[in-house]
Amino acid sequence: MVRAAPVVVDADDRGGIQYRTRMASVRDLLAAVKPLLARFTSDAGARVPLVALWAHGSLALGDYRPGRSDLDLVALVGTELDGAQQAELRAVHERLIADVPLARSLHCTYVPQGDTSDTAQHHPTWAQGEWFERPVSPVSRRELALGAVVLHGPPPVGLLPGVSDQELAEFIRAELEDYWLPVTGNAKAELWLQDIWVDLGMLTFARASVTLRDGQLITKGEALEELRSMGAPTAVVDDIRRRRYGADLLKNPSASDDFRARRAEQARKFVRAGITTLLAEHGNPPPGRAHASRLTRRPPPPA
Repeated sequence: MVRAAPVVVDADDRGGIQYRTRMASVRDLLAAVKPLLARFTSDAGARVPLVALWAHGSLALGDYRPGRSDLDLVALVGTELDGAQQAELRAVHERLIADVPLARSLHCTYVPQGDTSDTAQHHPTWAQGEWFERPVSPVSRRELALGAVVLHGPPPVGLLPGVSDQELAEFIRAELEDYWLPVTGNAKAELWLQDIWVDLGMLTFARASVTLRDGQLITKGEALEELRSMGAPTAVVDDIRRRRYGADLLKNPSASDDFRARRAEQARKFVRAGITTLLAEHGNPPPGRAHASRLTRRPPPPA
């Protein structure tokens, strides 16, 4: 049975972080992916002791777009996964993709029950067609605490460590300082010719700005409105919106080499200037190990 935890939280309830989403839209979106999620829950649960399975990100926020958004899941399992179990789970994902193309966007991190106190611990993960290990980030844990969609078992509150406002802010500042600022430099300019770097760079900057400024987590759709209010290049914002929300992806103005070159330069410079200002206003992250960005395991899009 699929059920959603409360997704609208007052400022006094969760340290000032609020979700701007609607339960009705979450229920509507769940209907579009219910068969896929039901099969995945059954197949994974047949191979490992599945204690709980939760969705966060765009699905829980009411901003999921089939075929364009990721399905971000976290599974709580009853034991540390050995090599054979990990191989079986990898096969589950591969078979699911072969049968249901939408499953390409289904990502899942497997966290052993009782192994949650070390928030930097890396856990087996399937994402972007790869099997690797990564931690459950502070952003993901905050999303789960505020608006998880419970696909199986109990809700995550009390089963995963909470996230203080300070930890969340430090993580976001480190992401900007250690990952995003370097990739906006001249040496990485060619990356920005690709849609994925323009989209994630612009949207990540806007979402990070709101969280550091107002203490809120916002959707990608809301991030587009934030970009407009920031004075972002209109053509770039419109291009991102069309690709995420437009009805006809075959009409692609960004296919022009000239357009891509202009868009890349505008987006890269806007994000670089914005991050520089944001870090100056909200302080630099404390020294320590750099956080791994969500994008570090995201391969380039197809040519």
